[in-house]
Amino acid sequence: MIAKVLLAYDGSESAEYALAFAQDLAQRYGAQLHVLAVARPPDVADDVETEAIVESGVRQCRRWLDAAKHRLARAPIQIHYEVAVGHPAEQIVLYAERHGIDHIVVGHRGRTLFERWLIGSVARQVIAYAHCAVTVVRR
Repeated sequence: MIAKVLLAYDGSESAEYALAFAQDLAQRYGAQLHVLAVARPPDVADDVETEAIVESGVRQCRRWLDAAKHRLARAPIQIHYEVAVGHPAEQIVLYAERHGIDHIVVGHRGRTLFERWLIGSVARQVIAYAHCAVTVVRR
């Protein structure tokens, strides 16, 4: 039974496909849809710079969520929106655990094979650590 679906949303083209998939999944099961955008702080920076970058990231995430709200405005399902700050995969998995999510939906990023080996991907990390089913939506 799927009662709660989490969409990890970053405003990208692949996230738009994932949004459509997550909406359809939630509607089919009569599930709640949770939409999460994550602002990632810089890996290395001073406190003042970090604060400014995080604030800018949070504003960007809110713009993404506003766009998602517009697209989902007529969806006949209960929807929750949230912005988190931190490493995206970690925040997605933690959110899913805290909110009892049954299914996570993420978009697939079109990176080269070398880039995936070098830095990994959020989707791969979410699959590895999530307590529930994960769907990666490709374009």
